[in-house]
Amino acid sequence: MTVPTGTTPDAGTPDAVESGSTTELTVAVARKGGRKPRSLLSIAAPLVVLGIVIGLWYLVTYAILDESRRFLMPAPHRVVIDGLFGKAAPSMVEALGRTTTVALTGLAIAAVIGIVWAVVMSQSRMMESALFPYAVVLQCIPILALVPLVGFWFGFGFSARVFVCVLIALFPIVSNTLFGLRSVDRQMRDLFALHHPSRITVLRKLEFPAAMPAIFAGLRISAGLSVVGAIVGDFFFKQGNPGIGILIDNYRSRLQSEELFASIVLASLLGVVVFWFFGWLGNRIVGRWYQR
Repeated sequence: MTVPTGTTPDAGTPDAVESGSTTELTVAVARKGGRKPRSLLSIAAPLVVLGIVIGLWYLVTYAILDESRRFLMPAPHRVVIDGLFGKAAPSMVEALGRTTTVALTGLAIAAVIGIVWAVVMSQSRMMESALFPYAVVLQCIPILALVPLVGFWFGFGFSARVFVCVLIALFPIVSNTLFGLRSVDRQMRDLFALHHPSRITVLRKLEFPAAMPAIFAGLRISAGLSVVGAIVGDFFFKQGNPGIGILIDNYRSRLQSEELFASIVLASLLGVVVFWFFGWLGNRIVGRWYQR
């Protein structure tokens, strides 16, 4: 079918259908092709920064520090060979496993308490006014000042370490969950109100789905904080099986710099992995809402 110059095909003509399909296919291919360079860039950019950091590390070790003081910052390859794959590697892996157990247990307890706390506050302004200040106070109290009391209350073992993790990881979950529950679109609330639903129905079918991105944002923050809490607990509760924090303190006191740097790298990787996991889980459950 021939269409005169200067005119466009009618919406119902085969040419129009074919033209629309071709346009949609072109847009889809363009989008698909545009994602690959972006994904490559997201991988290449951190690797470039890592290379710069390692280069500066070597510069400090061999160009700035005297040979007698290089134990203060051993070269990266020495950290890998003598630390991560040295004689102390098995004990590091075992300690990292114990720290992971403490951190994840504390994070799970903090998630349950924090979400329930936020839900209670979201149901009533009076409850929010009564309870939220205590969440702020809990966040502002120096954890190190409470550590001796925690030791008196829970002993110096697993329970005390988990309690420290809960204290550190609780506030981001409370605040982010409350923000998500309060930020539901007003028009959606009005639409639900037309059917006179119960509070449980509104919470289950409207507020919780809308708050999921904020909840997972809080979990990602608290995941890293729980690892910090587990290591802080190790520093002060030095009884029982050692975690990675106890090993860090031991290597520091013995001036075992390669093992010290290796244990710090492992602790950092643990925090990154837990943070990444909750980001991935949030994308799988919630979807990439803010990337469309």
